[in-house]
Amino acid sequence: MIHVIARHEAISKQDSPPAHGGNVKFRDCFVPRNDARVIGTIAIILILLILTSISFAQSPYTDSVYHPEIKSVEFYNTKKQASFPLITLGSGEKVMLAFDNLRGGSEEYYYTIEHCDALWNSSNISTIEYLQNYSDDKIINYTYSLGTFQKYTHYELTLPNENISPKIPGNYILKVYEDADQSKLVLTRRLYVLNPKIGISAEMIPSVDNSTRATNQKINFTLNYGNLPVQNPATNLRTMIMQNNRPETGILNTQPTYIRGTELIFSDVTQNDFPGGNEFRHFDTRTLKLNSERVLRLMHDTANTVIMLTDADQGQLPNYSFQYDLNGSFYVLNQDGTDPRTDADYAHLYFTFSSPKKPAEGTPYLVGRFNDFKLDEKSRMHYDAANNKFAIALHLKQGVYDYTYVWVDKASNKADDTALEGSHFETENDYQILVYYRPPGARWEELIGYRLLNTAKK
Repeated sequence: MIHVIARHEAISKQDSPPAHGGNVKFRDCFVPRNDARVIGTIAIILILLILTSISFAQSPYTDSVYHPEIKSVEFYNTKKQASFPLITLGSGEKVMLAFDNLRGGSEEYYYTIEHCDALWNSSNISTIEYLQNYSDDKIINYTYSLGTFQKYTHYELTLPNENISPKIPGNYILKVYEDADQSKLVLTRRLYVLNPKIGISAEMIPSVDNSTRATNQKINFTLNYGNLPVQNPATNLRTMIMQNNRPETGILNTQPTYIRGTELIFSDVTQNDFPGGNEFRHFDTRTLKLNSERVLRLMHDTANTVIMLTDADQGQLPNYSFQYDLNGSFYVLNQDGTDPRTDADYAHLYFTFSSPKKPAEGTPYLVGRFNDFKLDEKSRMHYDAANNKFAIALHLKQGVYDYTYVWVDKASNKADDTALEGSHFETENDYQILVYYRPPGARWEELIGYRLLNTAKK
């Protein structure tokens, strides 16, 4: 490819074209003038193709919101609110997508799902291969808010439905976009479609490393693939382990520690050793009439304002303290209404955080499932020098929310989930174990195994 580009440059550097029918000197050889033109044209086309492929190179898909007016995005299996968005192929299970548009009115939102590999890169296969019926559809289920300070329009979508339905198992990215134009993305959500074909057993044990034995949780697991055609476990099977449905801290397993018959045992002392972290912090705004736990003051004028109690740094606390949490999730709820989808109001919540860490050392971020654990400007806390605290304002719908503080060190620019929260072996966590399989001759990966492991349940 580089050679072709060099040849094109050589042609372009000719002082002037020779007379008709002449020859163009081409480094150490001569090419007929007409052939040189063809070569030059081909080279230009190749360059354009290269530039086009670079410009359209797709990063792995994530859970993301692309418009600031889109709020309160929920995506879960309809069996339980806030649950892991996984369905079994052909089982009748469905997932629910719900979100609000704070601009109000009605927008023309369309959606589709795209098949992806285990790392959330597009599988690059035709929609005919993984979708039944249609390739995209319009969201038609929406309602307007009632009796709220903040006016909004609430949208809902269930999948699979009669228009959009996955045909094969695997990872799917759900895309919502404006005006039937996929380049105008509104939000994306990760969907897991399972076709169980493999046995999974798993356990959580203390870290083998003595230095992290009191802080870490090690996951050992075994896969039994039975009669499934597996020629090379390292290439045919990949297993992703996530803590509390957080792909950004997940660990991909490809090489088993050892093989016993049709069992693949993953128990290496260096594998799948997660910091246990701490129980998530939480707040409750199901009612905006009375102060609840963690709420210092409520104010109502043209909008709802909630001043939260100052949170303390827990990074150096030596002992674990149990606290019930939602493992990072949230529920939209309203005790004062009848339907939280449309009568739960929004409030401006003000958080402050006290820490011995200084702004010159780094920056804390306030994250949870409500903002996809994104470390960005919207979750970044700012230092309030007058009060010697970090602060942030969030605009959130009524409900019950989990959240945590993540520290980003200025020198290394690395995120640390435990610097401000601490880490304990006893912390209750969910671990999602997902097994992906590439069938012989297939051009895509299928999701063939899923196991939910909770550290507090045997």
